[in-house]
Amino acid sequence: MVLYQSADEKHKQLAGVPFEMIKLRRFTPAWLVLLEKVRFVARFPGIFYRVQSYIQKGFGVHLSGERTLLYIAEMTGYCWLLLTGGCIVSALNGGSITWLALCTLLAVVLPASLIRDLQKKVQEREQEILMELPELLNKIVLLVGAGETAQRAITRCVQRKQTSASTHPLYRELFQMLNELENGYPFQQALESFSKRCGVQEVSVFTTTVLLNFRRGGGEFGLALRELSRTLWDKRKAVSRMRGEQASSKMVLPMVMIFVIVMILVGTPAFMMMNM
Repeated sequence: MVLYQSADEKHKQLAGVPFEMIKLRRFTPAWLVLLEKVRFVARFPGIFYRVQSYIQKGFGVHLSGERTLLYIAEMTGYCWLLLTGGCIVSALNGGSITWLALCTLLAVVLPASLIRDLQKKVQEREQEILMELPELLNKIVLLVGAGETAQRAITRCVQRKQTSASTHPLYRELFQMLNELENGYPFQQALESFSKRCGVQEVSVFTTTVLLNFRRGGGEFGLALRELSRTLWDKRKAVSRMRGEQASSKMVLPMVMIFVIVMILVGTPAFMMMNM
């Protein structure tokens, strides 16, 4: 309560920055004040910039510094609650150190697991973009071959995916690019902004190829897009293969547990009969 009362308008405005990963938003100003008092950014720049790099890749460069502070404040809040809960439970159990030690251990491990979870979400986003990009490029190749310009071809492909605008990261960024074009942004600038927001190397290669060849048009542009399409399909196959291997590895533990349970169910009657 003391930290929350000491929060000024700056902290409250920062706590209101839109970021869907923040759950304890009501108490965020207090954690922001705590981070400011301990000078977290100056003392732990490695942690701050590592989290910021993940947030930039997953949620864009816009307001990445503010969102990084919010995410670290969220982690601080969870650690604070764990330590407070450990003290309360320890006091209720006659001063037992066990609960306090357990909650302290969780408070130390939790930030690392939250950063790992953020990294995993960023990787999943990149994989989703990479899985969908070859499909989009194939449609663009067909429309360009039919005589459409690059800008018009991209616009047509995106407009047909309006239902995916809020769920798929690639089309969400593409719809934002279309909004920029409607607001008067040059095609080149909008495409470069789209590439930066995605933060995926393959998208950067795609935008570079389009920007280098869309003014020429004709056969050279179509040929460059087809060559890029073959490369992206190979990378999509590699991602699919990796996902399959990950799914297989996740099935090992349940299969072992099922095997042990079956062995117990089958072996228990046999042991009982031997004892009789």
